[in-house]
Amino acid sequence: MSQPVTQALDRLFDLAASDTGQARRAANFLLAWWNAQDNGGFDLADLFGVDHAVAADMAIVFAYLGGHHGAIYPDQLGYKDRIVALVEQWRLTVPAA
Repeated sequence: MSQPVTQALDRLFDLAASDTGQARRAANFLLAWWNAQDNGGFDLADLFGVDHAVAADMAIVFAYLGGHHGAIYPDQLGYKDRIVALVEQWRLTVPAA
């Protein structure tokens, strides 16, 4: 994986771990890559709600993934802990006490 792809992924994971509207959109993008069926897909209209730099990082990752004939998932690239943390942050709900 090239340095620009690694840097884009690191920035997206860092953003997604925060708590902003852009973070939610970055998390949706990354979680759709991990498992869209369970985590929901990525709405392309979400690109309108992120800064140009964030959209550019998403485009870098999208182009990288599209350039491979086989599936590549975050865990295969060393991002398992970070993607699991995003699932816990953005998708798991805590039952009311």
